[in-house]
Amino acid sequence: MKKIAFLLMIVMAISLFAGCAKSADTVTLNVLNWGDYIDEELITRFEDETGIKINYTTLANNEEMLVKLQQEDCIYDLCFPSDYIIEKLIGMDLLHEINKDNIPNLKNIDPRFMDLDFDPDNKYSIPYMWGTVGILYNTTMVDDPVNSWDILWNEKYSGQILMYNSIRDTIGVTLMKLGYSINTRNEADIAAAEEALIEQKPLVQAYLGDEIKDRMIGGGAALAVVYSGDAMWCMDPEDGNPDLAYACPDSGTNLWLDNIIIPKSSKHAAEAEKFIDFLCEPDVAAQNAEYIGYSTPNSAALELMGAGYID
Repeated sequence: MKKIAFLLMIVMAISLFAGCAKSADTVTLNVLNWGDYIDEELITRFEDETGIKINYTTLANNEEMLVKLQQEDCIYDLCFPSDYIIEKLIGMDLLHEINKDNIPNLKNIDPRFMDLDFDPDNKYSIPYMWGTVGILYNTTMVDDPVNSWDILWNEKYSGQILMYNSIRDTIGVTLMKLGYSINTRNEADIAAAEEALIEQKPLVQAYLGDEIKDRMIGGGAALAVVYSGDAMWCMDPEDGNPDLAYACPDSGTNLWLDNIIIPKSSKHAAEAEKFIDFLCEPDVAAQNAEYIGYSTPNSAALELMGAGYID
């Protein structure tokens, strides 16, 4: 009996160590992304299909991401920055060069979203979502045409205007209102935009991020600067507000492209590339775009989504 008990103890010990080894071998990807910017069902599906775990963290803006990626103890394996910040990340040598052999589904991305100025040849970034910046407004509270950025300076809507809590987008909107290029580096243009924003400030109810959506859905403001996907979310016939509408002013707007990158400090680049490839699968990209409300650069996904989605 003692021998049997001893053998059982050995078997239990081996099983315990085997279990620990299996747990230690499990890879966890630390993902840094915007709020409400992925269908969480897809995260679960990826984990079930691959055995790779996802630790998902949200951020408020690109500048916050930049700070996190510069830290010596950076833990992130995947991030979803906007186009303009990627050029800076490349210049600071903070990005891992992507092995495209590990992303066969890259073939599904529309070529017009590839090889752009901020990352020629897409060495460091893969397109994720794109859209516009515009004005979301409550049709029961706004009786003026929403075809100009000027309406955000209309005293008639004092205390009913929400501005996006982003220096780049806020300055950009103001430059377009003044008739200047959104990409200007002219100090006089930027100074004029600063002055206009100071003049507007007493009319602004708040400068917000993702909270804009809930406030507009709840009828808490008349006008808001938002991204197109957030506008679609707010106008959803089931969960949104049917009184809301979205407009891009006649003078033009910002067309932006968010991408997926792998920080140079990542310890799991191959697994991160596996997740990128997963997100580029047509059915995955289609489900993701339908959930988020933003436009997908994935041509194969658009074919699955049908004619009701504008390319």
